[in-house]
Amino acid sequence: MIIAGRSRGFSLIEIMVSVAIIGIVMSVAVLSLNLLSDDRDVQKQARRFVALLDVAQDEAMMQGREFGVEVMRGAYRFVEYDPVSNQWAALEADDTLKLSNLPEDYEISLYLEDKEILLDAEPKKLQYDDRPGAPPNNFAPQLLIYSSGESTPFKLAVTRAYDQRRVEIEGDLLGNMQIIKNDDSM
Repeated sequence: MIIAGRSRGFSLIEIMVSVAIIGIVMSVAVLSLNLLSDDRDVQKQARRFVALLDVAQDEAMMQGREFGVEVMRGAYRFVEYDPVSNQWAALEADDTLKLSNLPEDYEISLYLEDKEILLDAEPKKLQYDDRPGAPPNNFAPQLLIYSSGESTPFKLAVTRAYDQRRVEIEGDLLGNMQIIKNDDSM
């Protein structure tokens, strides 16, 4: 015997609840991906600094030049020692080792011999005066990269201000560098 009945479908309420659940799950997934990529940004800034130091070390050894790194609160730049004038000079022609600014909410902390160095917000002026009797420029970068491959031992931290995500880099006398601390979520 066949009983005539209506075919059972989904009600509007069931469909709306399903769409709401799918929407919530999708928004949580998108937010999680955003947060994960934000965490990687701090590490990316630290890796970029290490990579540029590696480039400067290679150039120093291959070309027999001395380099330095001036570190500021939100930026860093590479400078070159000019033995003729006995002063540090900006690297004008090198696009790789030019002034590098971190994103606005990032901050750098520098430690030499376990003491925090007070960093300026802006780069110092590099004034080259070759007139006889002119006083030498007293500028000196915090980190030195020698043509022998050696460099100033340091610890540098890159911190994102709004959530205090922090990555630390450590460099030793032999020019070896490593990222020594990451957040667990990275």
